[in-house]
Amino acid sequence: MVFAVIIPITIVGILGVVGYLVYRFVIFDYLSNKSVNDTLRRYDIDKSQFEIVKEYYEHKGEKVPEHEINRLTKFYRQKEPEQFLAMYDSIREKSKTE
Repeated sequence: MVFAVIIPITIVGILGVVGYLVYRFVIFDYLSNKSVNDTLRRYDIDKSQFEIVKEYYEHKGEKVPEHEINRLTKFYRQKEPEQFLAMYDSIREKSKTE
């Protein structure tokens, strides 16, 4: 009798946790990536997110390894997507002054 209650609750709990993890680590990143790419395309920016972050830190004079650039790209994409436009503007302004 007890197993008739515990087993369905356990299955629902596991499905809930798995569903949340799939959303958090797969679907959320996909939607964030799509949103940022749409924004870049809307402003006719041909550079990728990776290129923008890499050039931004190069213009700042910081040498950042590729795995760190990938991590920063994912962070900006998920937490601060408007930073891509700000970084691109900064790169463009420095290119004009040089």
